[in-house]
Amino acid sequence: MAKGSDKVAAGRRDFLKLAGVSAVTGTAAVAAGSVAAEATAPVEGSAGYQETDHVKTYYKLAAF
Repeated sequence: MAKGSDKVAAGRRDFLKLAGVSAVTGTAAVAAGSVAAEATAPVEGSAGYQETDHVKTYYKLAAF
C-alpha cells in the first residue's frame, strides 16, 4: 500500500471507533436524561423571576 492509503485506512478506523463510542455515550445520556424533574408550584402573587433550588445551585456552581 502507498503511504497515503495507510493514513486513510487509519482515519477510517478511528472514525469507526469514535462512532461506536458516541453511540454508547448517546444511549447512556438518553437513559440518564429520562428522569423527570420535579416542578415546583409558583408562589401566588409573584410574577417573573423566582429563585428556586436549581437556580441557587447554579449560582453556587457558577461562583456568583
